[in-house]
Amino acid sequence: MAALSDEIRYSRRHPLIQRPTITHRPMPIPIQLPDIPEAERTPLVEQLLSLIEALMEANQRQAEQIQQLRDEIAILKGEKARPVFKPSGMEGSGQGAGGGEEGGEEKPRRAGSSKRAKTQELIIHEDCPIAPREEVPATARFKGYRDFIVQDLHIGAHNTRYRLEVWQTPEGEWLCGELPATVQGSHFGAGLRAYVLYQYHQCHVTQPLLREQLLEWGIDISVGQIDALLSGRNDVFFAEKDQLLEVGLEVSSYVTVDDSGARHQGRNGYVTHIGNDFFAWFSSSESKSRINFRRLLQAGEPFYSLNDEALAYWRAQGLPQAMCRALMAPPILELTTTTAWEAHLQTLGITQERHQRIATEGALLGGVLAKGLSRELVIVSDGAGQFAILLHALCWVHAERRIHTLIPLNERHRQDQQRVRAQLWALYADLKAYRCDPDPDAIAGLRARFKALFTQKTSWATLNALLKRLKAHQQELLLVLLRPDIPLHTNGSENDIRSYVKWRKISGGTRSDLGRRCRDTFASLKKTCRKLGISFWDYLNDRIGQVGAIPPLPEIVRQRALAAKGVP
Repeated sequence: MAALSDEIRYSRRHPLIQRPTITHRPMPIPIQLPDIPEAERTPLVEQLLSLIEALMEANQRQAEQIQQLRDEIAILKGEKARPVFKPSGMEGSGQGAGGGEEGGEEKPRRAGSSKRAKTQELIIHEDCPIAPREEVPATARFKGYRDFIVQDLHIGAHNTRYRLEVWQTPEGEWLCGELPATVQGSHFGAGLRAYVLYQYHQCHVTQPLLREQLLEWGIDISVGQIDALLSGRNDVFFAEKDQLLEVGLEVSSYVTVDDSGARHQGRNGYVTHIGNDFFAWFSSSESKSRINFRRLLQAGEPFYSLNDEALAYWRAQGLPQAMCRALMAPPILELTTTTAWEAHLQTLGITQERHQRIATEGALLGGVLAKGLSRELVIVSDGAGQFAILLHALCWVHAERRIHTLIPLNERHRQDQQRVRAQLWALYADLKAYRCDPDPDAIAGLRARFKALFTQKTSWATLNALLKRLKAHQQELLLVLLRPDIPLHTNGSENDIRSYVKWRKISGGTRSDLGRRCRDTFASLKKTCRKLGISFWDYLNDRIGQVGAIPPLPEIVRQRALAAKGVP
């Protein structure tokens, strides 16, 4: 810290100003050693070169540590750390004057950059023939048109007045015209409601900005009316989202799961994601416990079943035998409400919190299986304990991340860390190749490599302990050898939940249970539409306008999943 004391100078212009100013010095420039011919490399020169290299390396490490301490001090004071400037892409690219790479090979195109007729598939809404400014001679011959297509967008208010005819019959009966079904008595049309939902849930535009935008376009709307458009008349969306998980679990061979924070009514809560390549489903709650996850897997009202699966779980978790016998005593019950289940536990004298928790977890697990969830469903997670249920697989990326985040204490530790990470990624690449082309003869070799990797001894005790812990999860990490259909990571859940986190950063938490339900519903539907290749804008217009051109999303998920399995 002595080096830092020279960098911190307090302003003495005013007695009340005691804020230090940090002067950042550039990182030291490495010394360029001259080339020494072999004839002049005496043993003394070799020793001096080794000493200089060691000093340079120590100097570089100290400079990095000093910069980290400076950044930490700046952050603690509310300032910004020193920015990291990436090298320019123009330098060191190895490109010649022709723009190609060395060796005469062209740089590969980025995905989606192939040449195509960009206006070929556009729908033309209006044709505007334009004659030449000059007078066309009578002897000229017409040779057709040279097309020039312009894409534009028409944005503005469109107000419709429905004039409902009112008649009175001679008998005194009144007859009146009826509004279209898409209006449903609202003074805001289906297109406006779809736009508000799209902007809020897809583009993360806040309600105040939405109102400001609509007012500038000539729409007379209040904050309360925008809130009503976002949260009202969403029963059709709620029903479709509720069916999404039930169908997804029914037709899927695996799901990836993840959770994140989600504040509600000023308190910290959690959101859980369940999905795969065909659907995404979100649900927020106050807990992320095993009980909560088992309730979510039931895709509906909680169901408590006292069966053999529940009994096996109780015994594995160490529930006293007397309680197990009491729970399984005839008549064996199946309860459908949390209140009835808690009353049943009180009747049996199971009052301790730990015993109640284990009993509830087992009963919910029995209910999950009793509802028809396949025992062959694989749940791929990052290793959180609440997801360890049924066939459980672990994410290799999260396993490697634990090794990567270790801080080595010396160069030997750093070399051990790099070597282990290289071995892990090599094994990961071979597992990916096996997943694409399963070969039963390769299983024994992959298992042997796994054992050699996670049982090796390095010079770093912390790394050895971590490898030992990962070795204990061999079954979850190598489940892909028995089930090549499952992924090796949870990147799908990570990507799906990222937009949810972005929404949380912009809008904070929810204040009502209806608002939380709307947030989970439209996040699920939006992500599912993207996975299925359906425009979320078209989907909203189809549902709100009652067009019926897009089938229910659960049915599309069922068709896609069965088609991927080869089931007609």
